[in-house]
Amino acid sequence: MTELSALYQAVVLDHNRAPRNRHEVQPHDGEADGNNPLCGDWVHVEFRLDPAGCIEDIGFYGEGCAISTASASIMTEVLKGRTLDEARRIGERFQHLVTDREAPLPAADDPDLEKLLALAGVRDYPMRVKCATLAWHTLQAAIEAPASADSE
Repeated sequence: MTELSALYQAVVLDHNRAPRNRHEVQPHDGEADGNNPLCGDWVHVEFRLDPAGCIEDIGFYGEGCAISTASASIMTEVLKGRTLDEARRIGERFQHLVTDREAPLPAADDPDLEKLLALAGVRDYPMRVKCATLAWHTLQAAIEAPASADSE
C-alpha cells in the first residue's frame, strides 16, 4: 500500500469512527432520504440556509458501511458555508472523481475536492461507488424538494 493510499484509508476510517455533523438540523430548509438497496445503506440528509443562501448547517444520520458514512461526513464538512449551486457543482465533480477511472486526480490542494480525495480509490471498485455517492445523491434530492411542513 502506498503512503498516499494509507493516508486516505486513515481519513475514511476516522470519519467512519467519528462522523462529523451526524445530527438533525432543526429547523431545516431541505431534507431527503436515500438508500442503497444492494447493501442496505440508508441516509437522511437535512440542511438549513442562512439569509445569504449559504448552507448554515447540514447534518445526516443513517446506517451504512465505512465508505458511505465517511462520504456523508466529509460532504457535510465540505459544504458548510457553500451555496446550493456550489454544492451541486462539487457534487458533480465528486461523482466524476469516483466514477472516471481514466481521469487524473485533482490537485491535493483543490479547495472543492481536497478532503474528498480520500474516497477516490472507490473508482477501482464499481460496487462501492454507490456507497460513496449515496449521501451526495440524497443531498441533490433535498435541494430539489421543498422542506416538509414539520421542519418549521
